[in-house]
Amino acid sequence: MTRRSAAPLPPPGERRRLREAGSLTPAQLAARVGVSAGAVRAWESGRATPRGRSREAYAKLLAALAEPAAKAGARESAPAGLREGPDPAVVAVRLKEPVPGTRHGPVAPEPSAFTQTPPPSSPSTPAAAVPPEEQDSPGPASGLTPAQAFDALYAFCAPALVRQTYLLTGRRDLARESVEQAFQRAWERWPEVARDPDPAGWVRAAAHEWALSPWHRYRPRYRHPEPPLSDPSDRALLEVLLHLPPPYRRTLLLHDGIGLGLPDTAAETEASTPATAGRLLYARETVATRLPDLSDPRVLHRRLAELASTERLRAAEPPAVRDGSERRARSWTRAAIAFTAALIGATTLALCTAPTGYEPPVPPGETVRGVPPRVAPGPLSEDQRELRSKLREELLHGPERLAPQPR
Repeated sequence: MTRRSAAPLPPPGERRRLREAGSLTPAQLAARVGVSAGAVRAWESGRATPRGRSREAYAKLLAALAEPAAKAGARESAPAGLREGPDPAVVAVRLKEPVPGTRHGPVAPEPSAFTQTPPPSSPSTPAAAVPPEEQDSPGPASGLTPAQAFDALYAFCAPALVRQTYLLTGRRDLARESVEQAFQRAWERWPEVARDPDPAGWVRAAAHEWALSPWHRYRPRYRHPEPPLSDPSDRALLEVLLHLPPPYRRTLLLHDGIGLGLPDTAAETEASTPATAGRLLYARETVATRLPDLSDPRVLHRRLAELASTERLRAAEPPAVRDGSERRARSWTRAAIAFTAALIGATTLALCTAPTGYEPPVPPGETVRGVPPRVAPGPLSEDQRELRSKLREELLHGPERLAPQPR
């Protein structure tokens, strides 16, 4: 019995492009496939891969969306009054980018503080022979143990990721904590992360989400601001970045700092491409208003790299991160076992102490009719007063018993 091969799927970025070309929202596409909108966003960002019947339905729908584009040879432009977002050509001119569809990114990644160090065991294939989209992160190399592959990914991403997270938060300790938490989650889900097309992007998204969590403001450790930077220009740029809303700050860092394209930035931030373009334009205008020297995206990219490299931020060692992840997993397992045992004990106690027979409740009292009402005593008559005084006098003379006397 032969096993049927899985349906082929395009890359994550192409999936998102096909959905937008078909004028479908994630919720509409999810309704057609029979999954949730969050699952569609995870498939388009590369964090998850569809399986089983969902994969087959998803592949058929993408193939149906790709047929009109393949026949026409280009995407048909919609009337200006019916567009949901700005024209891609107008956005490309305002962002100083080529029109979508070209191979070049908005800002060419230069060797800087954002550049990740190559893994210890790099392949022997020359870099020029490998496509650019395959040079971003090391994949799960064959012949390596899970710990060795994790250590290689950590050495590749962690140093640059700590510096990126510092620009998002402005806190050194929170940047290190976010990267450690992201890699601990990656180690807990290592089979899923190892098969991910972009493991570095998976860890980066997890670190950025942890760093930008609004719950950190309630922690006593992060209530007070850290000491400011010594250089006035660096301090001014960091203040402008922290003044931006978190989604705009993250979009600016991914696009102008790291050098991701607009579709990739939109996929990682889980937003539409027009919304991401609007966030990027607003962030650039805000930075240019406060700091006119940084109106050029290339100059802004260089200054972001210089700002990230001013602080000597070092990540923890890979074994320490793996040990922390395993300790946390053991703690959660023990807590779950203790809670289950307590629940079983409480249930057993309730069963043992519960009454075995049915005791009917006492019915409420009823009014008895035909009984004369109770009357309070009135004033004594003359005979009653004489009898009372006689009884009182007889009792004072001794223990004789009173004998009734005829009247």
